[in-house]
Amino acid sequence: MASLSNNEAPGNSKTVSSDHHYVVVSSDNHAGADLYGYKPYLDQKWHEEFDAWANQYSNPWDFVEVRANRDGFELETEEVLTGAASWHSKLNWEGGRRLEHMDADGVAAEVIFPNTAPPFMPGSVLAGREPENRAEYERRWAGLQAHNRWLADFCASAPNRRAGIAQVMLWDIDDAVAEVRTIKDLGLIGGILLPMDSPFGQSNPLYVTDLEPFWRVCAELDVPIHKHCSAPPELPYADRAGPGVVAIGFAERQFYNHRAVAQLIFSGVLERYPSLKIIFSESGSGWVPGHLKNLDAMYHSGRDAASLLGFLAPVMTSLSLSPSEYFARNFYLGASLFLPSEAAMRYEIGVDRIMWGVDYPHSEGTFPYSREAIALTFADVPPAEVQQMLGGTAVRVFGFDGAALQAIADKVGPTVAEVRAGAQSLPKFPQETLSPVFSHTLLADR
Repeated sequence: MASLSNNEAPGNSKTVSSDHHYVVVSSDNHAGADLYGYKPYLDQKWHEEFDAWANQYSNPWDFVEVRANRDGFELETEEVLTGAASWHSKLNWEGGRRLEHMDADGVAAEVIFPNTAPPFMPGSVLAGREPENRAEYERRWAGLQAHNRWLADFCASAPNRRAGIAQVMLWDIDDAVAEVRTIKDLGLIGGILLPMDSPFGQSNPLYVTDLEPFWRVCAELDVPIHKHCSAPPELPYADRAGPGVVAIGFAERQFYNHRAVAQLIFSGVLERYPSLKIIFSESGSGWVPGHLKNLDAMYHSGRDAASLLGFLAPVMTSLSLSPSEYFARNFYLGASLFLPSEAAMRYEIGVDRIMWGVDYPHSEGTFPYSREAIALTFADVPPAEVQQMLGGTAVRVFGFDGAALQAIADKVGPTVAEVRAGAQSLPKFPQETLSPVFSHTLLADR
């Protein structure tokens, strides 16, 4: 098989042979250290406070594990768990087991979001209120930096198969900028995760001028910027809104992405920094065409000073592209839980904007049935497009070594013929999998 040059994205060819093995890069996996595994990455001055924090820490989101009430079920012994409850799983830090699972699942490489609680984080890993004072900020910032340095070592233990995503806080922009430079030096090619949105969050919107140095350094160093699926607010606040607050948070998980697209475009951030890469993960893909249609209508009407939206002319005429054009240039989707119905919308979304994902080690992800999920979703899609969505775009965006991943894929990856044949069997839902990829298919068949 002809080899690819370093960093060349497989999938540019129009013709793909039936025996070709797809390079699969999961754009949305999760990992983290065991709780006490972070301690060696903390400065000695934090060790006493860390011990006190770790001894009393309890994840408030264990209840989202839907199997937890079954007789004999133990969080600490299950390998694949639901969402925020999965911080118990040893698969977060057992790198050898992860590689075995990736090979069995046909996955050559993974892009890694955090999953376990960094030191001093109140609540779960991706959520959390803003610090209330400088002292609290410094503790939590030390904890996030400990996670970033652990992650760098974790990724280095499997060269070219892991792209780690570091965490930052935007409370002190100088610290955030310095950390972007540090993670670049540490080899964390996955990029930077923005703080989680939530109804009780106090973080600044993305258009404030305070963030200008952050956008500048990410553009300068070609560091991708991520927003992951939002979470409901932490449980201590739930009594202020009733039990429905969890459902409300879930229902609003795409709202924050809608808002971010508008904020980054209409504030001129993407006009000033045209090379920025913005990635939304685990937030669905079907919302994109409709949202862009609405923003484009607003843009075109607003450019006409005599129209109803003429008051927007100073802003709209300052932009060189329409919202859909900015999206096609700057935005990508970490399309874990990618549905067949969304694959059918790939041209409206942008084939080269979609990066398929497993969401490992979450039970709502496709592991250990990723081969079936790929065949189910992409059986009728032209192979060159499948190549792009399964791995080609991710190789380009994150700078993986394309030739090295192709060599791995030739041993473990699904072939074009296997995918074209469609899924030969599907796991039972919910007995064997909780992935919506399979539940949506079952519902469609009823």
